[in-house]
Amino acid sequence: MKKKYILALDEGTTSARSILFDGGMNIIAVAQNEIPQIFPKPGWVEQDPLEIYASQYASMTECVARSGISPEEIAAVGITNQRETTIVWEKATGRPVYNAIVWQCRRTAGICQELSDAGFDDMIARKTGLKTDAYFSGTKIKWILDNVPGAREKAEAGELLFGTVDTWLMWKLSGGRIHLTDNTNASRTMLYDLAGCGWDDELLKMLSVPRSMLPGIRPSGSFFGEISLMGTTLPVCGVAGDQQSALFGQCCFDPGEMKNTYGTGCFLLVNTGDNIVRSHHGLITTAASTLSGEAPSYALEGSVFVGGAVIKWLRDSMRLIDEAHDTEYFARKVKDTGGVYMVPAFSGLGAPYWDMDALGTIVGITGGTRRSHIIRAALESIAYQTNDVIRSAAGDAGTRPTSLKVDGGASANDFLMQFQADISDIEVIRAEMKEATAAGAAYLAGLTAKIFKDRAEIKSIVSAKRAFFPEMDEKERAKKLDGWQRAVRACRAY
Repeated sequence: MKKKYILALDEGTTSARSILFDGGMNIIAVAQNEIPQIFPKPGWVEQDPLEIYASQYASMTECVARSGISPEEIAAVGITNQRETTIVWEKATGRPVYNAIVWQCRRTAGICQELSDAGFDDMIARKTGLKTDAYFSGTKIKWILDNVPGAREKAEAGELLFGTVDTWLMWKLSGGRIHLTDNTNASRTMLYDLAGCGWDDELLKMLSVPRSMLPGIRPSGSFFGEISLMGTTLPVCGVAGDQQSALFGQCCFDPGEMKNTYGTGCFLLVNTGDNIVRSHHGLITTAASTLSGEAPSYALEGSVFVGGAVIKWLRDSMRLIDEAHDTEYFARKVKDTGGVYMVPAFSGLGAPYWDMDALGTIVGITGGTRRSHIIRAALESIAYQTNDVIRSAAGDAGTRPTSLKVDGGASANDFLMQFQADISDIEVIRAEMKEATAAGAAYLAGLTAKIFKDRAEIKSIVSAKRAFFPEMDEKERAKKLDGWQRAVRACRAY
């Protein structure tokens, strides 16, 4: 039986999705299951690791069942995942010792402050490319070992394993045979040396994390092992953290190319090739996806903690809309926000501010403020935050970018994409393939499995795109950006 399909597992912050592609990257079937989040305390975010696995496995089986193909026709599996989310489990039983601590969780801010006070910031930045922030996995591991009864003793005895979500899924789907991750996920742990491409003993000692817990590391495009699906053994041939996967999925293969994913958060990455570029404008340096046998590749990244999540907040918490797509209708009902600005710092502010104490703020409200103004301000906040990162990337690169490739759920909102082009004075390019994150995992797996010859062949099959061009007057743009900066200052002051 000819193997001609690629199964991409896209495990995100709020859902587990599976997409089946054929060799021409046409979508054959899709299945998705939501994953609830748990909020034990203000600023704390968790998920049940077994629910993550069950949701992903269910979506895999449903996807293949919907497609009508036989699992034996699947040539390769690619996995992409929410990054930094931390899971620790028992090696013997596979039982998690605690809930998954999600990347958004701020519970370890105190640990980060202690590291900063002890003078570790420079060493962390030099080795990992990261900020000393609760966002990353290392302090989350430390918290679990220090707060779950008996966990540290078990870890030091070699009885516990750590993994980001990619590692957890491969472990479960292989029946405990695979304990691996890729460079992109490893680079988000605050335990990985970018230049050395491996776990760092000094960082491990700093956070008191036993090396025996950690998975092996391979390039994103590699053979990771075999998993089981519906009685069939399938090779995992590509693994990448969601944002690096989206960078690959947007075909940003050359240095200088840039993409932004509008998901729960917003994540802008700029390919820097084989150069480890240190940011002086509030961005972080991270590993980019590479294939086995290639030199390591890197990227600059700006992470906005609350992007599309502000739309979910409008719908679920504030009940201002019924569906996410309603935001565009209400935003167009008014000519502007009436002077209202929203800074959705629900989990602090990420790049380029890195302010863990900032809280969400709405300013400029008057007696004439209506629901549409608030909704429009929420949408515009996504573009403003992205623009802050674009300007930081331009400062580090020394050149002004001319285009931005976009993907993610909120990129389907034409109002938001046009406002992004206007406020950033940049061409915004939206590919017809909106599943860039899953596509990146599929490309990596397909290249490893020899379904695709090279990157040039992948570029040749990328579908048509739509572009949004800036139309805003420079004077108006400057006025709006000044208002945004005043709102950010108010948010941080509070």
